[in-house]
Amino acid sequence: MKHFYLISLFFLSQVLIGQNLVLNPSFEDHKFCPYAIGSFGYNVKQWSLPNMGSTDYFNTCSPNFNLGSENYNGTQTPKEGNAYAGFYAFTDKNYREYVQGKLSKTLVKGKLYKMTFYLSLADKSSYALKDLQVLITEEQLKPCHHSNRCEKAIAPSKYTKKAFKLFSNSEDKYFSSKTSWMQFTFQFKAEGYETYFSIGNFNRNPKTKKQRELSDSPYLFSYYYIDDVSITPLEIEAKKSSKTLIIEEPKEPLKTNAIYTFKNVLFDFDKAELLAVSIQELNALYNHLKEQPTLNIEIYGHTDNVGLAKRNKALSEQRAQAVANYLIAQGLDVKRISAFGFGSSKPITDNDTEANRQLNRRVEFKLIKR
Repeated sequence: MKHFYLISLFFLSQVLIGQNLVLNPSFEDHKFCPYAIGSFGYNVKQWSLPNMGSTDYFNTCSPNFNLGSENYNGTQTPKEGNAYAGFYAFTDKNYREYVQGKLSKTLVKGKLYKMTFYLSLADKSSYALKDLQVLITEEQLKPCHHSNRCEKAIAPSKYTKKAFKLFSNSEDKYFSSKTSWMQFTFQFKAEGYETYFSIGNFNRNPKTKKQRELSDSPYLFSYYYIDDVSITPLEIEAKKSSKTLIIEEPKEPLKTNAIYTFKNVLFDFDKAELLAVSIQELNALYNHLKEQPTLNIEIYGHTDNVGLAKRNKALSEQRAQAVANYLIAQGLDVKRISAFGFGSSKPITDNDTEANRQLNRRVEFKLIKR
């Protein structure tokens, strides 16, 4: 039996981000400079609307002052290029707007992909949301015409009879910045049907998680700008080392209820995205769990004591969840894994030197017999 800590003869040199598969990812390719709000669905090439909402299109080329960087809901400059879109993610009447994009080709079954886009909350918004989602579908969703329900929150199972998957925001944060662009990103394993995707809030009002924001508008709503959308394949490149490796045989297999520290699960400063060097160790752990279907796993994130305690707690949770999300993307049943973040509350040594702080910045796991 292969255990996760066996040393491979190959090193993972890097994660190569492939070509962006989203067509017209920053909405630059359009039919005409916008002269009225609500033109996104018939103006932006390769994009459409999955319901009867009227998503807005903003472009600095517009002769209308209200359809450039400054608009009727606030001010924002494009993340990339000259254009961005705007949509209502929440209103007190359950009205919803979305954007629907198309991929240059259907995703390959079993392959790992990364999706990223950027959001900014409009100045006049009354609420910031946590519940923003991506619906990836086999077919293009078509807005219906027989009822005003077609302007409400989309229920995926009622909009398509073909395959779909809904991805929610996994981070414990609200998209609340009204001055800068916030990144929404996640990784997933394709099932081989994914050709279209829609972005927005698919929850009805009672289930939408929101927080109140300062606003001079008398209306209750959440309006977001969106730009720079990408779906790229994550290609793991393995290069053979030129050095001779000494492979140490494991002394004993992994034990249940014992806490182990990952050696190579690393992150950039103040980030929660896995680095390429982490993939090999996580793949080996996934293979071990696949061979041991009676085991569950708990992931624990830790930080040093530099920075605010609240931020450290959130960062440790995000890093633990990033590990969990990767294992789930490989095929691990979500019911078998839990993630926890402890911030700087459980150091294994003093935080008096950089070397010691590095030891405290760690991710651990424990295997539990079901």
